[in-house]
Amino acid sequence: QVRLMESGGGSVQSGGSLTLSCAVSGHTYSSGCMGWFRQAPGKERETVSVIDSVQRKSYSESVRGRFTTSLNKDLNTLYLAMNNLRPEDTAIYYCAADSSCFAQSSYILRQGPSRFAYWGQGTQVTVSS
Repeated sequence: QVRLMESGGGSVQSGGSLTLSCAVSGHTYSSGCMGWFRQAPGKERETVSVIDSVQRKSYSESVRGRFTTSLNKDLNTLYLAMNNLRPEDTAIYYCAADSSCFAQSSYILRQGPSRFAYWGQGTQVTVSS
């Protein structure tokens, strides 16, 4: 069973930085993919970033150049470093994984949240202007 738990959310001012962590257990990195997603009040959940089974990464246009995802397999932790945060980045952030996922990250990004089977509980990020 894949289990995911996010941490690191909080409140920052516009232009600030935060790094989210996602503790992972039960996931097979060599055949799976992982991602970060967010959901703002009244909006649909959207993909932020994806890392595929060979650690290629893709980002949504809204965060490209500001956010960076990385995976430390030794620590079983997925990270999302967020810089130059904007009020529109305010949302609950989720990490997710799927254990059978061989496509390239760019394709997985287009597939969206429904592609992923396992989800964490989310962590709140609030950016004030």
